[in-house]
Parts: sequence; structure tokens; C-alpha cells
Amino acid sequence: MTKIDAVNADILALLQTDGRMSNARLADHLGMSETPCWRRLKRLEDDGIIEGYQANVNRRKLGLGVMAFVQLRVSEHSPSATAEFQRIIQTTPNILACHNTTGADDFLLIVVARDLDDYSAFVDTTLRRLPGVTSIRSNLSLREMKGSTRLPIEPRE
Repeated sequence: MTKIDAVNADILALLQTDGRMSNARLADHLGMSETPCWRRLKRLEDDGIIEGYQANVNRRKLGLGVMAFVQLRVSEHSPSATAEFQRIIQTTPNILACHNTTGADDFLLIVVARDLDDYSAFVDTTLRRLPGVTSIRSNLSLREMKGSTRLPIEPRE
């Protein structure tokens, strides 16, 4: 496993802020030459610490004005039902995240939709058809006060 020293922590923090930063600019920010910087970056990628690069897109500007936090309870936990549930979750673009959770409900989903009518249709055509679903509870976001994919990065020896 890659050691997350101060330099690697700085690389990760800088790339979380600007994933398009060139190696030359990254090396300049770090006060090091390009080749050792590139080697560190490649190691972080090869070790799976950096999983990929993507653009952060404003969902509202794409017309996705509704964000819902959906709690699902399921009665069917067989391997085949679980596999089908996972397949549907992973191939449905409106579902941004799905977590298997503790507590009264089995899953917590983050779902986006154009508007309430679109969300209602999504519940009817997708969520209610998931294998073994016995309960669906939705909480709609009224205002997003913080939304980030940036992780806190601290060196660990």
C-alpha cells in the first residue's frame, strides 16, 4: 500500500481541487521536478488510491432540480434477488449512490429527477419494481448546504 506522506497528501489535495492539473503544474506547486512527481502520481493511480478523474457537473443546470434521499426496506435477501437488485441499482443513472445500511431500513439511495412528477414516475417505474421492496421512504432535499466529493487528506505514515 502506498505511504501517504506529506507530498502524496498534497498531490491528492491538489488533484481533488483541480483534476485537470498537468503534471508540470502539479510538480511546480509541490516544488519538485516533473519525473518524481509523475512517479508518485502513477503509484497513487496504480495502487487504486486515485480511482479516476471526472468533471463535477451542476445537476440543476442539466434540469435535475429534485434530489431525494430514499430509504428502502426489502424482504428478499436471496443471492438471486440481491444480484438483480444490484444490477438495477448500478445501471440506473438517476441513482447517484446506494448504501446498504444498518437500522430499520436496508438501503439508502440518493436519487435525482427533473421535478416532482419525474420523481413520482421514477418511484413507480423503478423503485417499486425492485425485488422484494416492502417500504419506500423519501426525504426531498429543500436546499443543498454542502455537496462535495473531496475527502479530507492527512498524511499517514
